[in-house]
Amino acid sequence: MSEKTEQMNKTEPPKKGRWLIEYGPLILFFVVNYAAGILFATAALVAATIIALGISWALDRHIPMMTLLGGIAVTFFGGLTWVMDDPFYIKIKPTVISLLIAIILSGGLLIKRNPLKAMLGAKLQLSDTGWRQVTWMWAAMFATSALANELAWRNLSDDGWVTFKLFGLTGISVVFALLTMPIMSKHSTVNDTAD
Repeated sequence: MSEKTEQMNKTEPPKKGRWLIEYGPLILFFVVNYAAGILFATAALVAATIIALGISWALDRHIPMMTLLGGIAVTFFGGLTWVMDDPFYIKIKPTVISLLIAIILSGGLLIKRNPLKAMLGAKLQLSDTGWRQVTWMWAAMFATSALANELAWRNLSDDGWVTFKLFGLTGISVVFALLTMPIMSKHSTVNDTAD
């Protein structure tokens, strides 16, 4: 094993049970929605997100930037939902955040910067062409998610939208992840830099 690989293994936090930290608040949102309605589900989502961020910090002494920003967005839009007594705000959160990320990724590439590489470059080794293609793919994923969410919240009941949020948006992410894998495989530089 190379020294670099050994160092990466030492600094990587254990991943067992991390899915619960990541998806637990969303699953709770889904369950509480069907038991008590979207307003109580939103309160549960905000509380569970804050708890998940706290657990992540306690385990790793680190919260990934995207996770932190997602938590801030959930708290902000969830708070507006409760203050205004209107689920509109929690429903538009995926649209606003996804569109913002798509614009940042696309805009970065257009000005010859790659925000995705800046965030993930230490964990993912790709050629410059690979980074550009993956970033465009992710920008397309976020734009697709924003459009799909817009259509969903405008045309579905509260329960229908919550179901879409859990399964539809997750499904879009999975499809784009699968589409991204061949690009990452083709443009990986891991073999080029191995000892």
